[in-house]
Order: sequence, then structure tokens, then C-alpha cells
Amino acid sequence: MPLTQTTPKQLLPVANKPILFYLLEQVREAGIGDVGIVVCPEAGDRIKEAVGDSSRWGTDITYIDQMEPLGLAHAVVIAQGFLGDDCFLMLLGDNLINCAFGELIGRFNYDKADALITLKKVADPRQFGVAEVNDEGKVVCLTEKPREPKSRLAIAGGYIFTPEIHQAIAGISPSFRGELEITDAIQKLVGTGRKVTSYILQGWWFDIGTEERLLEANSTILDTCLKVDIEGSLDKKSQITGRVAVRKGAKVMDSIIRGPVSIGEGCRIKGSLIGPFVSIGDGAVIEGSVIEHSIILEGCRIYKTRPICNSVIGRNTEVTTKGETSGNIELFVGDDDRVEL
Repeated sequence: MPLTQTTPKQLLPVANKPILFYLLEQVREAGIGDVGIVVCPEAGDRIKEAVGDSSRWGTDITYIDQMEPLGLAHAVVIAQGFLGDDCFLMLLGDNLINCAFGELIGRFNYDKADALITLKKVADPRQFGVAEVNDEGKVVCLTEKPREPKSRLAIAGGYIFTPEIHQAIAGISPSFRGELEITDAIQKLVGTGRKVTSYILQGWWFDIGTEERLLEANSTILDTCLKVDIEGSLDKKSQITGRVAVRKGAKVMDSIIRGPVSIGEGCRIKGSLIGPFVSIGDGAVIEGSVIEHSIILEGCRIYKTRPICNSVIGRNTEVTTKGETSGNIELFVGDDDRVEL
């Protein structure tokens, strides 16, 4: 909130690309040809419009409606007609995982497992599902948000299952939240002697649930994935250092851009200092301003403001300054707003 009032979380941009698009690209690179996307009524149309059909991704895409948010295991239940008797990779649409999914599949096949879960060592695992594993990487116990974690291995947003998961889900009951928890189903597999193996992520993993995580993901992906690509125009007074992408139709005038920075199509940047770690959406206009470590969504208009840092500013929002001001400012603003400083 407030961005998710108007945009499904899975479509929030990281380095000028919706979160969900990263997952779809990774799935395609892994050679997976059939993709089912579970959507809820309030977000389904927006996701279908953004993702489109199979022609864009090189995979067959099927949309599966989940009418009520009854848990991740419930999503598997309603997708069973799509899944059939196949093994399947399951991903959370608001998570970003620095991993080649082909490696996950290879590990799953090598271990001849009934399930594989991705894990990430974290400083404070109490806010996540937590796994205990033995020396061979086999999962021996799962606990959801434990007060006293027995390991620092958080369950990240990737799973692979055989059809055995369907029987496990049939054997669990809704949690206190009224949801069918995928962790309960996996624990059911463990308890019945099925082999559940793990893949410990060495790279980054982001569960995009807060503004801070969205900004952290934006900075990390800009830093690790952005390539220099100057399609737009820069005048002779402008300077660029580091890795910067300026998309077609964008104009940079009398400004300094310090990468990593991604500037979308049709933007206009004038008399400003941008970066590092900034992504600016299509059609934004920024004049006489300083912006760093921020996400500026498409259509924003920012004029002669105090320095903006660690901020997320929604679509078509205008930010201006009235009178003389000093000091940096941090903003978290939704779409179609007007902010006067």
C-alpha cells in the first residue's frame, strides 16, 4: 500500500520491469513450455492485460482463477486440472530469485525427490517458514514463522513437486488463517516418508512485501543486471558515468546521470542529478531535481524539489516544491497524487 491499491504487487516494477516478467523469462530459459498463472478476481484482468498471451513469451500460458485467497496449497488444488499427473515447478509471483530454474530441475531429478524447496539463509528467519535439513540436504522438518527458529534457512519462493503433493494436500486442514498452507502439505510429505530435498540459494532472493524490499530489489538488480544501452538522446552538457540505460525517445539535457540508472522510453530529464540506483518509468519528466536510490513510475512529473532519496513515487504523480527548502526527503506515494513540498 498505497501502490497495490491500483497495481497488483506482481506487476510492480523493479529496474523498470514488472516482477512477474522476471519469473516468466526464467521459466522460458529453463525450457518449460506450459505455464499456468493463478490469479484472483481483483487482480486477474490487470495481470492478463500485462502478460498477454503465449506469443509474447514462447510458452503456452493458461490463466487459472482463484476466487478466494485460501492459500498456496489451495492454488495447487484449483490448478490440478491444468497440472494433471505431471511434475511441476511452483513460483510465487511476488518473489525474485537469483537462480537458473534449470539448476533446480536438475537437482530435483538427480535426487529423485518427491519435492524440492528453495531455501535461503537469512539473519532473522522468524518472519518466514523455516526448514531444518540434514547433511545430505534432505528436509526433516518445516515450521511456519517460529518464535525460536532451529535454523536460519528460510523457505524462498520456489518449489518443485511430483503429483504426490496432491494427496498430501488432501490430507491437511486449513490453518488458523483459514488457508491451506503449502508448508503443511510439504510437512505431510516428510511425515509420510516421502523424500523432500532442498536447494540452498547462494544469490539474492527478494520477497517483495514492503517498500524497503522493493527498493532493495531495485538497487540489486540495477547493480547486477543492467547493461549500458543508450537509445535516447543526450545533449553536450550532460554527463553519464557507470552503467546507464536510456530508452528510445528519452531526452537527457544539462544533467548528470550516475549509474546504475534505468531511464524509460519518452522521459525528459533536464537540469538534474540522477543516481545512483534509480529507475525512472516511461514518460516521466524530471526538471531541476536530485534523485537517488529511488523508483519513479511512469508518467511522473518532478519539478525543482528537495533531493529525493529512498523513495517510491507512483504513476502520474506530480511532486513540486513551493518556496525555499533544505534537506533530503523520502517519499512513498501512490498513483495519481500531487505532492507539494
